[in-house]
Amino acid sequence: MIRKQRIASYKQFKNLISPEHWSMLQGTLSAESDKRPDVNLFVAEKDGHIAGSIVLFPSKAKAYEWDSSVLEYPEIRMLAVDSKFRGNGVGKALVYYCIDVAKEQGEKRIGLHTGSFMSDAMKLYESIGFERMPELDFEPLNDGIIVQAYQLAIR
Repeated sequence: MIRKQRIASYKQFKNLISPEHWSMLQGTLSAESDKRPDVNLFVAEKDGHIAGSIVLFPSKAKAYEWDSSVLEYPEIRMLAVDSKFRGNGVGKALVYYCIDVAKEQGEKRIGLHTGSFMSDAMKLYESIGFERMPELDFEPLNDGIIVQAYQLAIR
């Protein structure tokens, strides 16, 4: 159910990216990485419907399935808000919830990556106070689409 909700939430980007990139993104959204130990999946529900979801990977976790590097701080991934619930603060509430969890765990910072084509997501993260970390960007398919890194110092 959650994976279908994620894919439906991201479908708006399908025509903005190449078929290869869309296929990779769908694979990431439908993967069961949120079932790994210490990974937290949070769901926002409204009127009995899934309004949105987000995944929080802990520090010291493997960043991505295809990457051997390990996270130095928790990372937010796969924020997905159902189109019917956008503009109501669901995404912001989920991000703040992850920040609060990381703070309770004693973390000093939290990070995330987002596609360069996700302008609304970037506006949301920047409005919360996340700062760009271009040195942590990557280009997974050599197709001009940059996965942009952000971090937030937790006070």
